[in-house]
Formats: sequence, structure tokens, C-alpha cells
Amino acid sequence: SRRSFATGLLLAGLIALAPAWAAQARVLYDKDSPFGPVIVTEEDGLRTLWFERGGARQSVIRMGDPAHLELPYAATAFTGLAFAPQPSRVLVVGLGGGSIPMFLRHYYPEAVIDAVDINPDVVKVAREFLGFKEDAKMKGIVADGRAFIEQTKEPYDLIFLDAFGADSVPTSLTTIEFLTAVRKALKPDGVVVGNIWSRAWNPLHDSMVRTYQEVFNELFIIDVRGAGNRLVLALPRRAPL
Repeated sequence: SRRSFATGLLLAGLIALAPAWAAQARVLYDKDSPFGPVIVTEEDGLRTLWFERGGARQSVIRMGDPAHLELPYAATAFTGLAFAPQPSRVLVVGLGGGSIPMFLRHYYPEAVIDAVDINPDVVKVAREFLGFKEDAKMKGIVADGRAFIEQTKEPYDLIFLDAFGADSVPTSLTTIEFLTAVRKALKPDGVVVGNIWSRAWNPLHDSMVRTYQEVFNELFIIDVRGAGNRLVLALPRRAPL
């Protein structure tokens, strides 16, 4: 069937995009959480967060170097700073290993950074194994990202939507109702950066893009070289890139 074929393409793509599950990697953490496995491995000076054995890498951290961005999508995501060059308030939905908030903290020491993840085990390993250090203005928050955004009172300059399960964005974070709440939580001169799988690996790619187009005034889609990700830059105004 078309569905089976698309699923096969997705799985094949994920395997191709991720390095082979390294037998030599040292396992630092391996637990089945309420949301699935959470695994941290270490190899060649890098620590990697996985949500399934042999699946896609969720985060890769070089300990002691908060500005290091190993995964291509993470570096490309900061294209969003072209529209918010001096963010004072940032929201990251999907903490993962913490590479995005740690990078931002390194370069924006005065910014308020809220990093939200629904899985308490992910927040735990980010703190204990992946170098995520909280301070007075940067917090790791255990919460449902959708509920957190819907209850937000003070808007953000920059919102990263980077919540993934083992192989896809949770469906609750792809609806028009959710993105409408995201827009309300964004300052008029702010930007949303959404991480999605490209069309080759994601049967819902076009629908997801169309939903962004329904909610926001301007949309840019950026291919990530060397990866299957696409970055969506969504603006509540017209603006050139």
C-alpha cells in the first residue's frame, strides 16, 4: 500500500541519516521512560541522545563546548536569528540534549531561555549527562509543549519547535490550533523556527507546511544539507529574507 511504502521510505531514510549503532560506544544511560527509550552513549568525545537503538540521533553534545553544533539541522536552525538578532526571550519546545539552548546561552548571556520537554527523563539526562546547566534565566521545564504555549502570558522573540519522538513530530504539535497558539505566544517582530522531516521521509510534509501557511503571514523553508531535516521560518508579518 502507499502507506506501507511511505513508512518504509521513512524508516530507510532514518537509518541512512543516522550512523550505524556503534558497538564501541559506551552506554551512559539506558531507560524505558513513559514516552519510550531514552539512551545516552559516548564515543570519540561526543555524547549522543537516542530515543531508539539504531534510530536517528536526537542530540549530539561535545562536553565542555556549549557552542559546538554537531548535527547539521541545529546549526541551520539559527538562520532564524536573521529575524530576531537580539532575542531577550526564547522558548525551545523539545529540550533533547540541550544543544540549542546551550548555544543560545553562550552567545546571549542575558536572554531568558525556557526549554520545555514533556519527558522528565529527557530533562534529567540533559542535566546529568549532557552538560545542560540551568541558571537564573535558563530553565529546563518538564511540561507538555502545547499546554505550556497555550498558557503563556509573556510573548517570546524566538520560538524553536524541535519536539520529536523517535521518528516524527507529535501530532498535537502539527495542528492549526496549536500553531495559532504559537503565533499568539510570539512577539509581532519575532520568528518561529520549526524542525520537520523533508518530503522524502515525511508523508505529511506538505500538510505540515500548509498548516504553517494558514497561520503565518510569511514562510521560508530551508533545506538542511547533509540531513533529512527542513527548517521552517514562520513570521507573523511580511518580511524579506
